[in-house]
Amino acid sequence: MVGKEPWYSHGVRFECQPDCGKCCDQPDGVVFLAPHDAKRLAKYHEMDVQDWLDRDCRRSQNGRYVLRSRPEDGVCIYLNDDKGCSVYGVKPDQCSAFPWWNENMASNRSWHKTVQLCPGLRQPDSKVVSLPMIQEHLDKDAVAEKGFRTWE
Repeated sequence: MVGKEPWYSHGVRFECQPDCGKCCDQPDGVVFLAPHDAKRLAKYHEMDVQDWLDRDCRRSQNGRYVLRSRPEDGVCIYLNDDKGCSVYGVKPDQCSAFPWWNENMASNRSWHKTVQLCPGLRQPDSKVVSLPMIQEHLDKDAVAEKGFRTWE
């Protein structure tokens, strides 16, 4: 028996909007990290991975490493004043995967909330993101969400 195709099997219109930052400025948002994200960001900051984890990360409730939020407003520490990412070229895979997070795609209600948050999903002239690309992002999100609790 062949499974039912996902609702997004024919692709979804999406294009990141300039100076938006909506995906990064949600207070108390959580960005899970895959081990390769930690290596990449530590290298970018010219730091030992454990030192970078100690400086720029915290532990989630179940002990996984996640990016730290700014204490004054609870948003990502890498979001700059222009709503841009100060580590854009090396940002975590989970950041690159937005809005294609498994939790966002899980139900109509979750997807509707994502569409309301993200103006890039409400642009009628945006390019269509294909199913293979969406699936690639969903896979990266799943790895990041699994995360890690200890560094080598």
